[in-house]
Amino acid sequence: MRHNKQSVRPLLQQRRIRDGVAHRAGIELINAGLGPAIVTRALVYLDGEHIGEWTKPTFERVLSQAPDGVQKYALFGGAVLLSGQSVFLLRLASFDRDQHADFGDLILRRLRIEIHYESLYGGEDFISASAPI
Repeated sequence: MRHNKQSVRPLLQQRRIRDGVAHRAGIELINAGLGPAIVTRALVYLDGEHIGEWTKPTFERVLSQAPDGVQKYALFGGAVLLSGQSVFLLRLASFDRDQHADFGDLILRRLRIEIHYESLYGGEDFISASAPI
């Protein structure tokens, strides 16, 4: 039974991207595991303060002073990320280090997203968290 559970275990990882050469910045969520990840909740912290779950009202608050063109991906309980799937929770495709310094600071230092998830078996409460640097 343990082998069966390990053979479908998801592994969610978050990457912070701030690339002035490729002109993109954001937080990418990747399922690097062998099975689908079922999200149970996604908690958001801004400057160390819990401000809600990763839904439209929360990311509107987080991005109230962000540049135009930031793409958002809502992540709520019951959402599924398939093995090998990746999504950008936040993404600015036309990133310029000087012009968008505040957005770079937001994704690198001020914002923490804690995603709780489980496998098809359920009940594990795995956690993927992006820690500010």
